Amino acid sequence: MQAEASFIIRNARVLTMDDANPRASAVALAGNRILAVGSEAEIDAFSGPDTHVIDAKGGTVLPGFNEAHMHIFGGSAELRELSLAGVKGFDALAKALRDYAAEYPDRALLIAQHADYTVLSDDERVTRHHLDRILPDRAVLIFAPDHHTAWANTLALKGGGILEGRDVGIGNEIVMGDDGLATGELRESNAIRPVSALGETGGREMLGVGTGGDPEHVTDEERAGDIAILKEGLAYVASLGITSLQNMDGSLYQLEMLEEIEKTVGLPVRVRMPFHMKNFMPLSDLETKAAAWRARFDTDRLRSDFVKLFMDGVTESGTAVFVDDYAHQPGWKGEPLFTQEQFDAIAIAADKLGLPVAVHAIGDGAVRMVLNGYEAAIKANGKRDSRNRIEHIEVVHPDDIPRFKELGTVASMQPTHPPGSAGLPLEPYLSYIGEERWPYAFAWRTLVDAGAPIVFATDWPVSPLDPMHSIECAMSRTVWKDGLKDERLSLHETLAAYTRTGAWVEFMEDRKGMLKTGYLADVVVLSADIEATDVTALAAVRPVTTICDGRITYQA
Repeated sequence: MQAEASFIIRNARVLTMDDANPRASAVALAGNRILAVGSEAEIDAFSGPDTHVIDAKGGTVLPGFNEAHMHIFGGSAELRELSLAGVKGFDALAKALRDYAAEYPDRALLIAQHADYTVLSDDERVTRHHLDRILPDRAVLIFAPDHHTAWANTLALKGGGILEGRDVGIGNEIVMGDDGLATGELRESNAIRPVSALGETGGREMLGVGTGGDPEHVTDEERAGDIAILKEGLAYVASLGITSLQNMDGSLYQLEMLEEIEKTVGLPVRVRMPFHMKNFMPLSDLETKAAAWRARFDTDRLRSDFVKLFMDGVTESGTAVFVDDYAHQPGWKGEPLFTQEQFDAIAIAADKLGLPVAVHAIGDGAVRMVLNGYEAAIKANGKRDSRNRIEHIEVVHPDDIPRFKELGTVASMQPTHPPGSAGLPLEPYLSYIGEERWPYAFAWRTLVDAGAPIVFATDWPVSPLDPMHSIECAMSRTVWKDGLKDERLSLHETLAAYTRTGAWVEFMEDRKGMLKTGYLADVVVLSADIEATDVTALAAVRPVTTICDGRITYQA
């Protein structure tokens, strides 16, 4: 007896991402699996009295998007905070912050996001004095888009106990003024966390990035509030057609909250979360924690099966690590968060345990150190299908480009991050890296042409969490000057980086990332035929229906 479909999607432009059967016009789902993919006549044969039919109205149907690099707890919390995207000049900043303060008179800490490094002007950086002029009687913390730098006013610095400075460890800095007091600029998570802890969540959303650990004391009320924040964020993720997310900070606290959501109401998106290895952790944590988490959280809906690290910071704050000096600061290359010896030992140990590794590396010096570590693991343990990754790769040294293919290293990149894309200013980034490095910055096409596997994501909340916007950015990027290589990817290359390759990186290419009989029923229906849509209009194409694990998780 022929199976009956629970869902049939018809009148569609189906892009399956399956090279053996790349196109279709209809899809049938049964339970949490894809029943069939084919013509409308073929699929209609699976219709029954209880089948729910979705008319795609000629829109594209794809495997659900796989957001391969994001921060779910932090991004979810920021949905409740002020965005300063597009704000420019002191007066505009003052109005935005004062209006926000009036709207939330009881918040102990006012947190705002996405303030450009040039929010005041191209040559003036924010200090506590600027923020004091705006709101002297309310604690204020504003973040740069990259979340690696923040600025606080005097009241917030006092509240965090860092107005007079503090040792915050390698690669982190409380910038001090000539008066012996903090200027208000805080670089990297260890410097920011004392102030962010004053906020509504107590800074718990930053612990996965900052310490990799769990909060010391959480009341039942606080935990319930954090779960509510996560639920809001997960619903938002699903509304954008995303059915899988790969989180890039990890803690047991987050995993256990997600586990509770899954057990009570079901996760609307599949979650992969790492063990976050910090430079103060013993190597034994890889076995006692990372491997233990892998054994405990190992389902198709919630898993923890890889290790995440930061090798450096970001270029704009001078915490990225380069092979050669910063162009604007001779004698400074940046300081890595791990020594080469430390990272080699971690890469070897993780590889021996069968744990893939993903490392944040912005500068070409940090990228080289990570590649060196992956090479050391191969030499120590033999080559295996590790699918280790490097996150961001804003600059890569030309000598290291072929090493990605040689070592089987995945390039995990963000189309919304290049200066000049998605409204980001060109400066100070271009001046800091120097024109000699421009040809090797955000070099997606160069890496793909050299044989590197590539996955795309937004790094939400660093960039807006919208795959269609990101896809447009990947296809419409312009060069910074004539003569530079065109780094754009095609539509189908970009879609693969957001679907099929994302599943492959997770070692789940046998069950998701394609619309294929027997695969998990993760599908997104879009509002238009994206192959017939101009590149500059792709961001306007919206998800109409998201289906994850055979369940509608979003309906426009």
